[in-house]
Parts: sequence; structure tokens; C-alpha cells
Amino acid sequence: MHFVTIGMNHIYHPVGLTSDYPLLISIAITNYSTLEGPSSVDIIFGISDHLFKFASKRKMSSPKRRIETDVMKLLMSDYDVTLVNDSMQEFFVRFHGPTDTPFEHGIWKIHVELPDQYPYKSPSIGFMNKIFHPNIDEMSGSVCLDVINQTWSPMFDMLNIFESFLPQLLRYPNPSDPLNNEAATLLMRDPPSYNNRVKDYVSRYATSDKVPRMKGEDDEEEDEDGDEDESEEESDSDSEMSDMGSLGGDSDDEHDEAGVKAGMDL
Repeated sequence: MHFVTIGMNHIYHPVGLTSDYPLLISIAITNYSTLEGPSSVDIIFGISDHLFKFASKRKMSSPKRRIETDVMKLLMSDYDVTLVNDSMQEFFVRFHGPTDTPFEHGIWKIHVELPDQYPYKSPSIGFMNKIFHPNIDEMSGSVCLDVINQTWSPMFDMLNIFESFLPQLLRYPNPSDPLNNEAATLLMRDPPSYNNRVKDYVSRYATSDKVPRMKGEDDEEEDEDGDEDESEEESDSDSEMSDMGSLGGDSDDEHDEAGVKAGMDL
């Protein structure tokens, strides 16, 4: 028995096979991830009307495991990430506009939802604060699905979204497939005016003090405010008690003085 080696897999073929035999190979590979290793691979050999099928022993990693792996990588990165209800499938990320573009110095809160079929189905991405861009809906902040699907691959992970996809989307908008027709028209007819409008939106909606708070930050601030209110109430209460005590002391002194005076009169 002879073996043909492809990667780490060995497929055997009939004895006596020489280089003169026609070898037809069809390989179907889905989602070869460097993080999780190769997924299910079917290799079909057609040799002299004989078909030999090989299925790798590696099982395809579940989407759930892939979601956990990708989100953990994002959480361990330098990005500010806030999970929604501790869910790995919905979270917010603070994103900074790419340098040398009109979006530079802008900060956006990005909402991300991962479908159950991730990474075979692309994530849903939306801007929570306003942005002026042909492929992003101004009202909802949704990124054009066609643009995502044209670019998305199961090879990508969440870091690719924020380090590559979104920066490239802002740097190279596609006015031929717009969600914001005004932005697309302005970009095609008057690029300088488009750049000025983008910068105007950045200054109005995407500065650090204009970014919507991450979920959880409001709760922390409320807790801090609550603690401050409680401390103020305690301080006021202590002050009142102190005042009450001093009033009582003055009254006693007055009574004592009155008694002494009465004795002198007697």
C-alpha cells in the first residue's frame, strides 16, 4: 500500500500507482482557522474509475467555541470592550477613527452582535453615535451588510474587524452601494466638501465627551453618586445632631444662670 501525504493527512491509493496514472483531486475545505486548526476536509481521488474518499478525523470546532475564542482575544487587546449582560455574542467596543483621514480624532461606540452561525455568517455592526459615511446609515448607524458580506471571511476574527475592516471602510468608502445617499453623492461630486462634512460630524458627535457611555458605566456612576448622596446625608445628619446637642447645652447654661441669679435675689 502506498501513501500520498497532504499536509498532516495520509491518503492511501492502489498498489502500483505510477506517475503515468491520471490523478484527479477535488478538495473541499471549509474554515481553515489558524486558531482552531483545520476543519472537516473531504478529499476525493478519482483514479482509474476508482473513487477513494477521505474524511479527516479532526472535527469542526463549534461556532460557540469560536465565538468565545475570538471575543476573549478582543477582551485581552487594547480595545475598550463592554459585554452586554456578560454575553459573548453582544458587546460594545470603543473605536477610534483612522489617522490621515477626515475621521481622525473621532471616537465611536460600536455595537456588535455575533450570530449563532458565526464565523460562517458575518457579525452585525452598528455605530451608536452619528457618523457621515456613504455605507453607514446616519439614523440607525448600521453598516451596509453588502459591504460586510463582500469582505467577510470565516478566516477573520473580531480583531480583524477593528484593526482592518472598519479602518478600511472609513478610509475607502464605496459610494456605489450607499446607505447614506447624501454622503455618497457629496463624495462623488465634491470630495473636499465631503471631507469637511465628515469633520463637522466628528466635532459634533464623535468627541470623547459626546460618545455614549458604555453599558455598565452608567451603573457605576450612579453607584458613585449614590455613595456621595449617602455621605452628604450622613454629614447633614451629624451636623443636625451636633446642633441639637449645642442647643441643649445653651439651654442648660441659661437655666443654671437663672438659678444662680434667683439665689442672689433671695
